[in-house]
Amino acid sequence: MTILRKFLATTALVCAGSAALAEDVTITVWAGGSNESDSYRLDAIELAAEMLMRERAIEGEDLTITVEKKRDFGGWDDFKQAVTLAAEAGTAPNIVVTSHLDIAPWSQAGLIVPVEDYLDLDAWPLNDIYDNLMEIAAFDGVQWGLPQDAESRPFFFWKDTMKGIGYTDEQIAALPAMVEEGEYTLQNVLADAKKAVDMGLVEEGYGFYPRVSNGPDYAQFYQSFGGVLQDPDTGKLVLDKTAMEEMYQFFVDAVAAGVTRKNHIGTDWAQWYSEVANGKAALWHGGTWHYARYTGPEGNEDFFGTIEFSLIPAGNEKGRANTITQPLVYLITDQADDDHEDIAAQLVKIASEPRMNSLHAIQSAHLGITHQQSNIELYSNNRWASEATDRLLGHANAQPNHVQYGAFSEAMWKGLEAAWTGIKTPAEAVAELEAELTTTLGDELIVR
Repeated sequence: MTILRKFLATTALVCAGSAALAEDVTITVWAGGSNESDSYRLDAIELAAEMLMRERAIEGEDLTITVEKKRDFGGWDDFKQAVTLAAEAGTAPNIVVTSHLDIAPWSQAGLIVPVEDYLDLDAWPLNDIYDNLMEIAAFDGVQWGLPQDAESRPFFFWKDTMKGIGYTDEQIAALPAMVEEGEYTLQNVLADAKKAVDMGLVEEGYGFYPRVSNGPDYAQFYQSFGGVLQDPDTGKLVLDKTAMEEMYQFFVDAVAAGVTRKNHIGTDWAQWYSEVANGKAALWHGGTWHYARYTGPEGNEDFFGTIEFSLIPAGNEKGRANTITQPLVYLITDQADDDHEDIAAQLVKIASEPRMNSLHAIQSAHLGITHQQSNIELYSNNRWASEATDRLLGHANAQPNHVQYGAFSEAMWKGLEAAWTGIKTPAEAVAELEAELTTTLGDELIVR
């Protein structure tokens, strides 16, 4: 309990028998990258406010909380610009739902305050949140935020195509374990994708059908070849030139084999979703939240009968099967009134309870943030949530909370795009990447 809360509680007791302490507070919450299916990113705060008001009433406080919600932003860039401009004007929303990658720059800019200043991280429900997710919401040894949701980025197989190239049902069912153990690698992906194209089961360029733009997914392939994003001892970003070149080479090989289109980058996302959800591609990668898109708008009525999923396969013996999670987080902004920061923190704590978070997880096809969600029937009765949690979440790591990671990610993607489209060889692309990152990151980069 904060000093202010103790003072308010004491005041309420002293005033027992007289009018209860009255307080009217408006809490504003903005969510980036959200649509109708993600409404509980905002609605959970509203539900939490109702609970907090009832709790305070029992304690003798007359607290009224009005929650104002906004998620209609043009895109992530527009959302982040709106938050920073509002902060500069002194009108920042009390709570923001955003990428964990914003923690490093926003904390250093003084835009947000640590949740650990207001919450007991060792008490329920925060002590039930997965440790790796709490670590993702921290930076420089400080717990700045709380994970709002979790997700993972799996590899997908179209079952009928896999059967067409010779796999039995039993072998397809065994693929996730084989990937996890390193027995099925990205070299197997290329081989199977080529068989599917050569046999006419899918069109040329549709054997392996990757994401069509930059995103955390491509850092997974760097890790598949042994790449490390951040040095655990120094916190510096890491460029492993060999791993990066081998990752670039994998995509070059996919184009050369005719299993991935040279001009694939920039494909319309609506086209991509429709194609992978209905069997036009043999193998691809995506996100756990894609389940809702495949089974909803794209019309796949038999997901588990048509699609198998796994971790991203290892690229070679130096790498590993892996998956990256990029959870959105609840962050509390710096306000003139510390009491409002306290109330906002209490609301995100309540919203993090297993039953509350499960509403968002199931409605939006995300994964839960707490261990106990496996005991919530809404969550445990959902096959996708249960299997994806068991198969993926325990292996998930995240992109680093580093002020300059955005520059690293963009440069890595630019190099991949140059190699993929044949503008540069993988070696040339990595050399240019090293030069750019060395200049941009300076002492914050380790080159191996």
